[in-house]
Parts: sequence; C-alpha cells; structure tokens
Amino acid sequence: MKRIIQTAMVALVCLVTFQVSAFADNDKPITVSQLPATAQQVIKKHFAGKKVALAKMESGLFEKAYDVVFNNGEKVEFDRNGNWTEINCKMSSVPAGLVPAKISQYVKATYPDTKIVQIEKDDNRYEVKLSNRLEVTFNKNFQVVDIDD
Repeated sequence: MKRIIQTAMVALVCLVTFQVSAFADNDKPITVSQLPATAQQVIKKHFAGKKVALAKMESGLFEKAYDVVFNNGEKVEFDRNGNWTEINCKMSSVPAGLVPAKISQYVKATYPDTKIVQIEKDDNRYEVKLSNRLEVTFNKNFQVVDIDD
C-alpha cells in the first residue's frame, strides 16, 4: 500500500511539473501592431525601414515578454510594458538613441574604434558587447563594474 501511494505521488508530481513547464514556455506569433505601444514606437523610430521577420509574445508562468526579429538578423526583446530589455545588432550597431548617453560617451572615449553591437539591461545593470568582443558591465549609475574579453 505504501508503495502504491509513493508511486501515485511521483506520478502526480511529474504531471504537475509537465503542465507547469508546458505553460511556462508559451510562445505565440503576433503582429507588430499587437506589441505594446512603447515597443511599437521604438521600432518605428529606431528601426525604420527594417522589415520584421517575426514578432512573438512569450508568456511565462508569471511574466510576459516580446521578441522582434528583423530580416537582417537584428533582434529586440521587450518586457511586458514594451520597454526594451535587450538589443542585438550582430552586423551593425545598436541605434545611438537607445544607448544611454553616459555609456555611449564611455565607449567612444575608451574604445574609439568600436561600436556597440549588443546591449542588455535590467533593474541594476547594463551589459554592453562591443565589436572588439569586449563585454562591459555598468551599474545603474553607469559606472563600469566589469570588463570581460
């Protein structure tokens, strides 16, 4: 009897885990017009003339996010409110209007022959990848806290 109860409990845990993981990875293709207004403005202003290959909404268990991929391979990720969280411009550079001025000034002064090809932000930091493959991390006050090669 004890073995049957243990087996039933294991089966129940597996079932719940499977359902939670299936729900947590719910990607849905959407149109650009279905993005939050803030995200639409970023695309219109900073990626004008670039064709969107895919826009999708990612619904997690507690979070919602949006990804936009352009035909040239550039990608922008947005949070639930439409604020960008990551911009990846592999073959070009991140639009200057999206890079905080202090970060831009630091990169121009310290690495004048490079361009910012990726930028990622969260509540406490910005991480910038440069065309020379360096990764520079800034805190929320735009002070350099780490440099990786």
